[in-house]
Amino acid sequence: MRCPYCGKDDTRVIDSRPVEDNNSIRRRRICDSCGKRFTTYEKIEMIPMMVTKKDNNREIFDRSKIEGGILRACHKRPVSAAQIKKIVDEIEAEVFERDEKEISSKQIGELVMAKINKLDPVAYVRFASVYREFKDVETFMEELRKVLNSEE
Repeated sequence: MRCPYCGKDDTRVIDSRPVEDNNSIRRRRICDSCGKRFTTYEKIEMIPMMVTKKDNNREIFDRSKIEGGILRACHKRPVSAAQIKKIVDEIEAEVFERDEKEISSKQIGELVMAKINKLDPVAYVRFASVYREFKDVETFMEELRKVLNSEE
């Protein structure tokens, strides 16, 4: 590793520890030439997961889109930021554990709906109304009946 201060290559690791997400490692280093210390982070480089959209376009998986959708569904609901982060982490882990490197937006939506349904029924109906593109009140009522029946 090259020293950011003097540019020499003779640096050594003095401390290593995993970062919170356990997907990267924080390393404290010292330069043997100038004696200055600095920190580096190592993260596993993964092949990007591709998402196939409804119109058959493909884009790279974006965790923030899932998080944004869940945040909108949980707006003014008794759901903490930690709970939302946990759900997004779980969904992301499930997506990346797959053997294929491509997933449909429909599969992601179903994962989100399964997780959010356990979290908050109102947020679930909000998310479902956008995700399933309810065309009329009757389809909305059908989804509400499903939620009410599952709570009993």
